[in-house]
Amino acid sequence: MPCVYHELRKTARRYMKNEGAGNTLQATALVNEVYLRLVNIIDVSWHDRAHFFAVAAQLMRRILVDAARARASVKRGGLAQRVNHSSAFDFDILPDLSSTRDRELMDIDDALQVLAKMDPRKARVIELRFFGGLSVDETAEALKVSPQTVMRDWKLARAWMMRELSKK
Repeated sequence: MPCVYHELRKTARRYMKNEGAGNTLQATALVNEVYLRLVNIIDVSWHDRAHFFAVAAQLMRRILVDAARARASVKRGGLAQRVNHSSAFDFDILPDLSSTRDRELMDIDDALQVLAKMDPRKARVIELRFFGGLSVDETAEALKVSPQTVMRDWKLARAWMMRELSKK
């Protein structure tokens, strides 16, 4: 468990490094929430380390998007203005989760859901690399494909996502 916790915390710290001072979600809280959800999963047979971190990445994505949606809710004042997406959005950089980027994070999640309906593997590549912080080799291991396939999917999925986000 200490090794797993350390790895999850490294990933969470990468997410949270750009977080603003008013943020209510800290890296430790994010890791703890992921851990609590992982230990409550019943009847799962972990195939390997990559499978575990793939599930953790998916949970982290859900927690982060849920937090962004909660901050953006009308009850809390909503998002005052729409964030414009530039065509230069960089999927090689982990998301900045400051409140000004909540709309962007939600838009990424929405686009990722659309992509998952069209091509689930490409959506998983984005999720694992962008939200999970996995390397190309780790992503390949998790998806049981070659690193070359991951890179091909990564490039195509990034281009598709950037095109979708530029429409918003």
